Amino acid sequence: MPHFNRKIIGFIVGLLLSFSSLAAGPVNLNPAHPDRYVVVKGDTLWDISAMFLRDPWLWPEVWFVNPQIENPHLIYPGDEIILSFKDGRPLLTLQRGSGVQKLSPSIHARSMDQAIPTIPVDAIAQFLTRPYVMEEGELELAPYIVHFLDDHIVGGAGISFYARSIEQDHPTRYAIIRPGKAYKDPDTEEILGYEATFIGDSDLQRTGDPAKLLIESSEREAVIGDRLIEAADDQPMVNFQPRIPDVDIEGRIISVLNGVSQIGQYNVVVLNKGTRDGLEPGHVLEILQGGHEIRDIVAGRGATVTLPLEEAGHLMIFRTFQKVSFALIMHATKPLHVLDWVRPPKGS
Repeated sequence: MPHFNRKIIGFIVGLLLSFSSLAAGPVNLNPAHPDRYVVVKGDTLWDISAMFLRDPWLWPEVWFVNPQIENPHLIYPGDEIILSFKDGRPLLTLQRGSGVQKLSPSIHARSMDQAIPTIPVDAIAQFLTRPYVMEEGELELAPYIVHFLDDHIVGGAGISFYARSIEQDHPTRYAIIRPGKAYKDPDTEEILGYEATFIGDSDLQRTGDPAKLLIESSEREAVIGDRLIEAADDQPMVNFQPRIPDVDIEGRIISVLNGVSQIGQYNVVVLNKGTRDGLEPGHVLEILQGGHEIRDIVAGRGATVTLPLEEAGHLMIFRTFQKVSFALIMHATKPLHVLDWVRPPKGS
């Protein structure tokens, strides 16, 4: 996916060159940190950061205070990351070839596609533009399939169909989606949107009621009742920077995507918070478990006690909607579950 690689490069450069906006606060090392590490193919900047730092998203602060890497460059397999200290603060330098180099923003001789990404983009690629989240009003107004031509019962690539109703000749490309379960806030019972599974892409052949369309490509068979929405631009935004939200927010994991039953590292989950709550792509949240009220059998007489929340991992927001967000589990210290809590990391 070359367009992903180009955007990953922009992400890394943007992340490492955005130091002027970061305050050089205290950075805690991972107690098991190495003194140096040689980058290998398959590494991500987040993974390498986690080797050295307790909080991987604080990596830019370490590079910011390092005078040898004022303008950091891309990191390649074979490069060596070296930990040192200055005035008690950790510094990370990069050794490439025969010695420590002062990096510059000039283009490196090697292909940029060989540079390591910041996060495993392959884990979220299919979710950057799909599946969709539809709001109730949007769902009711969307055109839908009413009939397949040539006596087809279901539709696949190359099959034409009729849909109600499309009166405008723009756009000409429509995504076929299938409405699924409602995303519901577990605390307020508010309907936050509806899961919408991507079925395929179609081209508008003729406007009207019904309009005629042709299925150009499909991942699943289309059926009568599937909805149509304007096809998304196939150039997903991945230029986000890992950071802590500047709003005090507390939310929940309400679903896990792709049919996964157990939630762990690099799974994609849905949160009950979105843009209206101040969440943006790149925001890092900690995951917590607990908070349950249990009976105090020693005290008796209906006495209860609320268990404290315990940290269970971290996630990063990579796509937001008005009322929900998609997030990638960056690491987990225990099995995660739907209804686990999320909030900005404390004491970072």
